[in-house]
Amino acid sequence: MDSYEKLLSARDIKRPNINYYIDALFNDFIELHGDRLYRDDKAIIGGIATFHGLPVTVIGHKKGHNMNENIECNFGMTSPEGYRKAVRLMKEAEKFHRPVITIVDTPGAYPGIEAESNGQSNAIAESIACMSSLRTPTIAIITGEGSSGGAIAIATADKVWMLEMAVYSILSPEGFASIMYKDASLAPKACDIMKITADELYELGLVDGVIKEDAKTLIRLDKMIYDELKVLLKKKPEALIKERYEKYRKIDAGAFS
Repeated sequence: MDSYEKLLSARDIKRPNINYYIDALFNDFIELHGDRLYRDDKAIIGGIATFHGLPVTVIGHKKGHNMNENIECNFGMTSPEGYRKAVRLMKEAEKFHRPVITIVDTPGAYPGIEAESNGQSNAIAESIACMSSLRTPTIAIITGEGSSGGAIAIATADKVWMLEMAVYSILSPEGFASIMYKDASLAPKACDIMKITADELYELGLVDGVIKEDAKTLIRLDKMIYDELKVLLKKKPEALIKERYEKYRKIDAGAFS
């Protein structure tokens, strides 16, 4: 499959969403709601669970499998309240020394007038800053479409993994094509230039690993999380923050040359 076909696969409405992964990988999940400031954003799900008996915090974007579900969760496009909820849960996880595992699948943060007036850009920046400085291990998994700052807000982790058919980019290929070529229909061409696929990003060193998608995907995901946490939990908070800082400082324009 070429990069555009993988994009369409990542957007497939039948693709497993966060509820599937929570049910399959974690036990005793308790969802927590609200940002304690304004309202609860259903485009972000977050809560406490156990992973092989270890208490963890799970946060991720929610997409639906039909029109009614997608309307309820705004097609996975998060508002400021969703990112503030994520920050609240990450700080709580830090307080109780729980690792944070995020599941990323969004076309981008919601760009509506209400979201902008409620501080969308500030909420995204605060989420990135919070995740960058957490004194507890963090793992991000791109399971579908990871687009723009809306994805990065909960993907600035110690380890970032992607599913084989997932995509991860600075903005949607349609947006890229509209800016560069003044024609959104040239999104397939944009996909090839943007390097959005898991294999391409792994080759560039921008993600830490790729999970093959087949009948054993969940087994591989479970093992990856277990193995990564086994290493990360041995590190002191100061070491986690230092290594995380160095990891993202190395990502610059030179990576794309």
